[in-house]
Amino acid sequence: MSLPVSTPGGYLDAASTEPLHPAAREVLLEALDRGWGDPARLYGEGRRARLLLDNAREVVAAVVGARPDELSFTTSGTQAVHLGVLGGLAGRVRTGRHLAVSAVEHSCVLQTARLHERSGGTVTSVPVDRLGRVDPLTYGEVLTRRTDTALACLQAANHEVGTVQPVERVAVACHESGVPLLVDAAQAMGRVAVPEGWSVLAASAHKWGGPAGVGVLAVRRSMRWRSPLPEDERGGGRVPGFEDVPGALAAAAALRARVEESAELAARQSRLVDRIRARVPELMPDVEVVGDPERRLPHLVTFSCLYVDGEALVTELDREGFAVSSGSSCTASTLEPSHVLAAMGVLTHGNVRVSLTRDTSDADVERFLAVLPGVVARIRSLSGVEGL
Repeated sequence: MSLPVSTPGGYLDAASTEPLHPAAREVLLEALDRGWGDPARLYGEGRRARLLLDNAREVVAAVVGARPDELSFTTSGTQAVHLGVLGGLAGRVRTGRHLAVSAVEHSCVLQTARLHERSGGTVTSVPVDRLGRVDPLTYGEVLTRRTDTALACLQAANHEVGTVQPVERVAVACHESGVPLLVDAAQAMGRVAVPEGWSVLAASAHKWGGPAGVGVLAVRRSMRWRSPLPEDERGGGRVPGFEDVPGALAAAAALRARVEESAELAARQSRLVDRIRARVPELMPDVEVVGDPERRLPHLVTFSCLYVDGEALVTELDREGFAVSSGSSCTASTLEPSHVLAAMGVLTHGNVRVSLTRDTSDADVERFLAVLPGVVARIRSLSGVEGL
């Protein structure tokens, strides 16, 4: 059975998941043959698996600025966030049950915050400006007003509009208030430098070209963190269950390769995104490009089209051979408006997120820009909006 796919170069949703990096593919195939043993066992196959797992941990730890024993592999970035937030709250319950989050965090952070509220905790949502960025002073004031804050959360960069957050300035405010900071680095890892100042960090391998099903959870040794799950001797006591050694190795290989090529790749992708940001408003009326035009991820751009349904736009572009996302990138299947765009105060419907893969070319972008105006005009016409 064959499944429909985007035309070559038409996949423009790397922020959802990046195609497997060639370096990861090579390592994964080898690791499936060599790293299948139980890393908790003392016989040869187990020792070899342990050695490979430790090597993967060292590679990833070096990128995030952690000690290898501070880092564990999870089954996903979402699980890493769940464990990071809930473990951080559990470890500091004597301090209080207040949690601070930015209004534009990924849904897995916000859903964990809602779970915390249902269990009797309190949550403060820190607002953002029209570019999607928090104000470090405002965040600091939240921490100053509350002496019962157990944990603060701030993403490294926004997953929907690409805006890079002032993590290191917020980390200073957290340090002054004695509050640990959890950083969701899923979109930043392998693309921009990982910010300093975090106490807990979560990431997801398939965002940087590693295999799906591998996440990263790093917890500083100085952090009072307690697992919200039953005790388990694996995963450093943080992540229970049998470790995916081949997956961890492939994730580490992809991350190392992405870091090595990041400067050149970021320059090329940023140039292409600049072209999209400039050309889209020129090609179509009633279009707003959102997110910070400068302090942003190099590969991502989002724009909103008035009088256009986002889901219809995604469907029509798919027919033209392009894969993009619309609405809340983490809840598009629910047809809910984007909480990120709503928090920014910009148009929440008719939005398209374009995120380039490492293989996206100039020709791919030009073809997308050539097709897009006709698609938007066709949808507007079918909606009864003429002459736009």
